[in-house]
Amino acid sequence: MKRKSMLLTLLTLCAMIVTACGGSGAAPEAAPSSGSAGAETGSGNAAEGKKNVTLTYIASQGWIKDAEMELAKKFEEETGIKIDYQIIPADQYFNVLKTKLNAKEGPDIFGGQSGKSEIQLNYNVEVNAVDLSDQEWVQREDPLSLEQLSLNGKVYALTIWDTSGSFIVTYNKKIFEQLGLEIPSTYEEFKQICLKIQEAGIIPLYEPIADGWHHVLWFAEPGPQYDKREPNLYNALNENKVKFEESQVMLESLTQLKEMYDLGFFGDNAFSDTGAETANKLASGEYAMSLSVASTVNDIVKANPELTPDDFGFFVIPLADNQIYYINPGGPSKFIYSGSKHIEEAKQYFAFLAKPENLQYMLDNDPTIANLNFPGLKDKYTPAQKELFERYPTKGTDIQNYVNYVNPQWMDIGKDLVAMFSGASEPIDVLRSIDKRRADMAGVAKDPAWSK
Repeated sequence: MKRKSMLLTLLTLCAMIVTACGGSGAAPEAAPSSGSAGAETGSGNAAEGKKNVTLTYIASQGWIKDAEMELAKKFEEETGIKIDYQIIPADQYFNVLKTKLNAKEGPDIFGGQSGKSEIQLNYNVEVNAVDLSDQEWVQREDPLSLEQLSLNGKVYALTIWDTSGSFIVTYNKKIFEQLGLEIPSTYEEFKQICLKIQEAGIIPLYEPIADGWHHVLWFAEPGPQYDKREPNLYNALNENKVKFEESQVMLESLTQLKEMYDLGFFGDNAFSDTGAETANKLASGEYAMSLSVASTVNDIVKANPELTPDDFGFFVIPLADNQIYYINPGGPSKFIYSGSKHIEEAKQYFAFLAKPENLQYMLDNDPTIANLNFPGLKDKYTPAQKELFERYPTKGTDIQNYVNYVNPQWMDIGKDLVAMFSGASEPIDVLRSIDKRRADMAGVAKDPAWSK
């Protein structure tokens, strides 16, 4: 009986083994293809924990750096999740994004500038974006950056940006030394410097007006000086107790900016000049200065090996006699579309990017930045940057990141300034246009300060 029982057991085991072998051989034929619904839900490569998913990510030109794209490849290797970057020209981006959001056809991830009024009015994040407040990286990101991404206590985006690096005047020290020039502390001193540079046959400033946005920085960045000279101006603007056109210091700043253009400080081709040529223009010695981030010096040196980073210095925009170092705690940010089918995968990508080692990789491999808005990273500040920080110990937030309904109309202000430069309008008209658009946006937002 025991022998029969043992034989029966052996036969049963053999049958089980044959069945198992047959099943494993059939599995590959039954696996879903890369384009099937099963694969998109992550059933493919389940043994390795990978997903066969592609996340579509649209962003404006210049917002996605090469270092992030390299990290995306590593992310795909680890997770199977691919990032499909779709980069759109800056002057077209907002219209493209707005069209997609209005049609309820947003991408999995979309880029957008931070700022409370920006994310509320232009992106309507409470409807179109995912609440990310519970993500681990929220506890580490700079609180000032998070403030620009939050509405009603909820965080709607991830900002990974060099928020310490403002647009300052980058100047060629050799040219300044040859002409006996020193860093200006007033607009009049700056004006005289530009005139002396012109007399030497050099164009004072490279200003890429063709990009549509860059020249607005001259007016917006010195905002802390406006608030200093007209105390409580920022808050009064937000409370709708004063209008832009009533500010004498802002009118003064725009008048000075127009004078700079009229005197030829930007050269003859500013309307067609683009930011992509900034480094080459400064490297050639044809121009003495530009309004740029400090890291532009690295590109200048690459374009002309005879120059070194020590050949360039920095100072703040001196319009309205500004001597305050303006900061921008916000920047291009990453939002997850609320209608995405892959919200969890997008959150996974954000968490991957926000890992300290990956943040450091971006910092180490991006020559355009010196630091990022997360703690514990090894910065790349140069002696010239440290000197800049020491020269301007007083700091303040630029106007577009404090005053409501300014940042969302940035490109429109750019058009207003072009009209001012060309003589089609006056500085006061620029301020009135800003007021009109602010009132329109406040109405859409049902801002109580405008309904009084």
